[in-house]
Amino acid sequence: MKFSSPSPIRVMLALKLIGRMIAWRISPLLLGILVNTTILRAQQPVDVAAADKQTLRVLLQRIDQLEARVKQLEAAKQQAAPLSLASPPVQASVPPASETELQADNAVTERMDVSKTLLRMRGFGDITLHGDNQRHDTTAFSLGQLNLFITSDISEKFKFLSEIVFEGGPDNIFGETRGENNTFGVDVERMVLQYSHSDFFKLAVGRYHTAIGYYNTAYHHSTWFQTTTGRPFLFQFEDRGGILPVHTVGASVSGLIPSGHLGLHYVAEVGNGRASRSPITEEPVQNVVDDQNHKAFNLALFARPEAVRGLQVGFSAYRDLLAPVNLPRIGETIFAAHAVLVRSKFEWLNEALLIRHAPNGIPRVFNTPGFYTQVSKQFGSYRPYFRYQYVNASRTEPIFPDVGLRQGPSFGLRYDASETVAVKLQYDYTALRGQPAANALALQVGFTF
Repeated sequence: MKFSSPSPIRVMLALKLIGRMIAWRISPLLLGILVNTTILRAQQPVDVAAADKQTLRVLLQRIDQLEARVKQLEAAKQQAAPLSLASPPVQASVPPASETELQADNAVTERMDVSKTLLRMRGFGDITLHGDNQRHDTTAFSLGQLNLFITSDISEKFKFLSEIVFEGGPDNIFGETRGENNTFGVDVERMVLQYSHSDFFKLAVGRYHTAIGYYNTAYHHSTWFQTTTGRPFLFQFEDRGGILPVHTVGASVSGLIPSGHLGLHYVAEVGNGRASRSPITEEPVQNVVDDQNHKAFNLALFARPEAVRGLQVGFSAYRDLLAPVNLPRIGETIFAAHAVLVRSKFEWLNEALLIRHAPNGIPRVFNTPGFYTQVSKQFGSYRPYFRYQYVNASRTEPIFPDVGLRQGPSFGLRYDASETVAVKLQYDYTALRGQPAANALALQVGFTF
């Protein structure tokens, strides 16, 4: 039998196989033999005729066997690789999940990224010691509102927010007063889902604060954000005797108006409106059922010019149709205008409103004007402030005949004890039509957590 000299390709193959054998930890003795043999064959001219033909044949057969073994091990490794990603074996008592269930779980995981949809919660609260000279009133400590402000970025375009408020006071259920002033109740004051297409178009649905004036959307249910101990009378909440539709349930569209440095914004709202304030114990915000098919509309425009930092001026127009008990329907129109300057250490708020009530079939129109102005300046941790407010409702006003004329100043001092705690001391003097003037003093601690 004749053997020809091994080709260079054969030699290179032998070197390659030797490397693979090293990776698979083949016997050191065999590696030594093959390496030495290959080195000798590479360094010296091989005289096949003089070499031992039998030894050469055995080596070549061994190379073929090793090559086949390496291929076999590689195939086994490829088959075993997916097994390393498999989950631990399931106990026999638990049936394995079907392919459909696994696909559904994967789909849910893809739709919901928990890192983006986690709820963010902030808390606010206040405690007040107050007293006045009004008949039947007593000096008392009062727990204010415990406000849980919850937000969540559901997706890149959708956001959710809510305000869940725990507060003391009469428990009004279906227009009937149950319990006394020491009853604690829970209200969902805001619940809004917002879709942001761009800075020029944002759509919100749910229960929100109407964009009437400035104060109603700038300050919500936390006294900690406000400089004073309470809201101006014009913007009191409905269940606290307020005369404006502060809340509504419906849809709102808002955004920027291309206007360059003028900074124009718009807000357009449609909602259920409010129930008539008479009787006063009735829930004024129509959360579930509207008492009529007519809907309330509100349009607001305001500007934030870049030339004056912190300045905002604007106006709004609100229209609704009220259906008070035992009275004809009443058209309600509310015009509001504001000019405010708000900076980190200075604020000056000015707002004026006109509420018009026009009963159907009656030529008379009832106009209720009102305004307030508030100014404050911060000196270190102290912020003295002053506010004057005025409301003048007719004695025969069909919706809120109990308001009448009230006007007067408020003086106060806010002390920021820390970044999360504020202490306020405020004195109020209110002149009333046909009644003695009211003098009130309040000490309040507001906080956030």
